[in-house]
Amino acid sequence: MSAKPGTKPPELTLDRHETGPVACGFVRRTLVMLYDAVVILALMMFATGLALLIHPATLTAGKDVCYSLYLLAVWFLYLAWCWQHGGLTLGMRAWRVHLVSDNAQPVGWVQSGLRFAVSFVSALPLGAGYIWSIFDREHRAWHDRWSRSRLCRTGPSA
Repeated sequence: MSAKPGTKPPELTLDRHETGPVACGFVRRTLVMLYDAVVILALMMFATGLALLIHPATLTAGKDVCYSLYLLAVWFLYLAWCWQHGGLTLGMRAWRVHLVSDNAQPVGWVQSGLRFAVSFVSALPLGAGYIWSIFDREHRAWHDRWSRSRLCRTGPSA
């Protein structure tokens, strides 16, 4: 992965037969999203504070198109930057989950963008794309498949 020079990327835990990394299950995936939601909410509040310094008016997400796109961009940049610099968001680090690309290359901007965009499609029909990971043989959600990436457990007690 593209971790900082001198830092060691987290060790992926192999399954019992040592054929590949252990997939992240639905419950752990949900816990990662809840943890990251708190981080993203704080980031959105900070981004809103900056926006109000530049444009001191009432801003409403969903109503003001430019403001909504700005918040969406901040959200994407946080996730994509984390995914590209070690494959971990704060929630992923806390729950010992790592994002890996199917081709063993670091996740890039295009792949991050595709993952981010399709994650909304996964969430829209009552979370069907996420629930799909319960039944999927490799425990992958729709956006994992479309972006050719996967969430894997890391660490000694994965």
